[in-house]
Parts: sequence; C-alpha cells; structure tokens
Amino acid sequence: MPHDALRSQLRGDLLEPGSPAYDAARIVWNGMIDRRPELIARCRNAADVAASVNYARAHRLAIAVRSGGHNVAGYAVSDGGLMIDMSAMNAVHITPGLDRAYVEGGATWGDVDAATTPFGRATPGGLISMTGVAGLTLSGGIGWLRGTHGLSCDNLVAADVVTADGDLIHASETENADLLWALKGGGGNFGIVVNFEFRLHPVAEELIFCAPAYPEERANDILPKWRDYMATAPDEISGLAEFSTIPGDPAYPEPTWGKRVVTLATVYDGPAEVGERVTQPLRSLGEPLLDFSGRMSYRALQSIYDEMFPKGRDRCYWKSTYLAGLDNGVVAEITRRVATRPSEMTLASIWKFGGAVQRVAADATAFGDRSMPFMLSLDAIWSDPADDEANIGWVRDVWRDMQLYSTGRLYLNFPGLGEGENLVRDAFGAETYARLQMVKRAYDPHNLFHMNQNILPR
Repeated sequence: MPHDALRSQLRGDLLEPGSPAYDAARIVWNGMIDRRPELIARCRNAADVAASVNYARAHRLAIAVRSGGHNVAGYAVSDGGLMIDMSAMNAVHITPGLDRAYVEGGATWGDVDAATTPFGRATPGGLISMTGVAGLTLSGGIGWLRGTHGLSCDNLVAADVVTADGDLIHASETENADLLWALKGGGGNFGIVVNFEFRLHPVAEELIFCAPAYPEERANDILPKWRDYMATAPDEISGLAEFSTIPGDPAYPEPTWGKRVVTLATVYDGPAEVGERVTQPLRSLGEPLLDFSGRMSYRALQSIYDEMFPKGRDRCYWKSTYLAGLDNGVVAEITRRVATRPSEMTLASIWKFGGAVQRVAADATAFGDRSMPFMLSLDAIWSDPADDEANIGWVRDVWRDMQLYSTGRLYLNFPGLGEGENLVRDAFGAETYARLQMVKRAYDPHNLFHMNQNILPR
C-alpha cells in the first residue's frame, strides 16, 4: 500500500481518503474550511510526530498541524498535504508542588482545566474549553485571568519541540532560549510543540462572572461608563464589552429574542463574594435587558461560551485590531459600524488590557509591545455559503476603517483567513519580526512549517 513506510513507524493511525475515520478527522471548527489532505497522521507521541515530519519533508508534502483545530483561518488542515493530528496527545500532568503543569501538544483548555482545577490551580487559557492549548498559547492567549497572570504565553516556562529536521529538543530559559522567546507569541513557525510546561496559580473555588446585557441602543452611554470603570479596576478584573443578538432559544425569555445587546462580560479573579461587590457598578448602569451574572467554578466559567461555537456548524471570519484608545468618538464609530452587521449570529467585542499583561516588557516575548489599552475583534458568524461575501466584506470594511484608531497591530489568533501580504509583519512590528526571522532561520530555514501565521526565514 502507498505510504506503508510511514504507517509502519507510527503508533497511531495513518488515514487516507476513503479511510472510515478520514472525513471526521479532517473537519475543523470553522465550517468554511473544507480541505482534503493526502494523509492524516493521528500521532500518539513525539516519535510519531518526528516520523511524520521526516516523511513530509522527504516527500515534499505540506505540513498542517492540528491540536484543537480551532483556529479561524483553518491552518490545521491543507489540501493534498500531511495533517499531523495531535488530538490524541492530550495528557496533562501537574507536579506535587502544584506549581507546574505539563501539557501534551494536542490538549485543549478543557483538558487542562479538568486536571488543574480540582487542586485549586489554573493557568491562563482562552474563553472556550475546546480551544487547543498549542494554537492559543503560541500566538499569545488572551483569557479571563490576564489581569493577574498575563497571557497564556507569559506562563510558558519550557517546551519540547520537534524541529524541521525531525529532532526533539528542549526550549527553556537556559536551553535554546531564543526558541522559547519565539514560542511566546511567534506562532507555529519554528517546530511542533509536543509538550508545554506552564506555571500554575491558585484560583478561587468560586468566581463571579458578571455579565449584564444592556440594550444595544444604549451602547454610546454604557460603553464610556464601562471604559471609565475598567480604567481604575484592580488587576483581578478582566473583561470585554460584547455586541451580540439574543437568539430565539427557549433558554432565554421569549420577549428578548432577536434583541441586540452589549454585554459587559467580566471576571474577578478572587473569591466570589469579593468579586460581586467589586463588579456591582457594572450591573447598575440602568436596567439590563438580561443579566447572565452568577457564581461558578473556573472550570465551568471556561465552558460557558462553548455552545455558541460548535465544531464545524457555522461559517466564520474573525479579524482584530488593537485600539490606541477608546474615547467617545471611537465608541460612537464602533457602535455605528457594528449596527450594520449582516448576521445576527455575529459578535463584536472590545477587550480591555491592563494589569499583568502590560507589565511584561515589549522585548521579553515574541508577542511584543503590550501598550495597547484595547482590542476590537470582529467575529462574523453565519450559516449560508451564499452570505459569505456579505459577511466577509463587512468585517474587512469595518476593520479597514478602524485602522484610523488602531496602533497598527493585531492579534494573530483572530487573523481573518490569514490573507494580506504584510499581515504578520504588521502584527509584530518591524523590530520583533526581524528578530523572529533570525529564530526562523536557525530552526526552520527552508520554511517547512508554513501553514501558520507565517514568518519568512529571509
């Protein structure tokens, strides 16, 4: 049979078109992505990953790396190439001292939280439990604990990496330190991370999720008050203001169906009783249409958005930009443009940065400068392929016009479909990009790993 040489080296399975599990394995989260790789290597360990890399290099097969498969640009799968599927490599081990977690490269944040929270520990993840640890961390990782503990990448202590040569190497502050620096925000450009070592932090048994949803027509009044509250909030507060539409779902009161809202989704990283008191002003800005606030465990908090983003159901195009500020004029412009969204499934969010995120020096990680106070993400979601042009066009038009208020940079976990000649260079800035190119030349000079937010070796 073709490809028996690789099949014989794998502990996991090798799938080809026609294999019973092939179609299920190639599906990723974004329903727009429908690609057919020549091979899918369902790896079980680092040796499987190394064998797959060597085979792809020798046979000139493009490599796509899948952990959670949640990247909106669909980098986890390519037409005619080799998908290295690490989803079975999802073990999480924590040290007896409860200060470190060792996480395999295919784990999701749900896997991590299930292993750490019973011991009262967590490391900053994203907002959706099905998101892959690898993809989120390697491009930064913005979540609910960012005010106290920074980004996911800020908590990365070390990593084991399969290189373009098929070698397994360790990256830490004392060994291949340039590679560790690059992994903290530089994406999947430098190798395949098969194991992450994260710093763990205590997390309260119950947290407060504060989430009043105000009528969208009040956004120009609500958002300046939210902005002013966040400006003086303690580090324990992390949040975003999110435009959305209440779905016609029995889970919501029928009179609210189809109503557009702006929700002030906020978490206090500390005891729920303290968090309720500190976040109460956000629930007192008038009469909310709905109030989703409540006490819950961190693990439960990490899955509350899951039902909104089921795998493979919806078509998605997400793009982001960092805002230099959020004065009343910018608020009015965002509100005006968001009101024109063509799909009621679409979300648009203003994320606030501060605390531990901004205390990291610009050159300490590949994520780069942290001075941006806000991020705007435009998350178009729709169902019908006939609506692709309208929804993608809306995001691109709004994103382009919002550059007037931008720092010029963007978050590479929300990159559209990865298009744009200068997308990655602009995201990092010239100085950081040049430094990343040096690391790329050292570890992947022939750009074997290019299905990503790609950094050119030269």
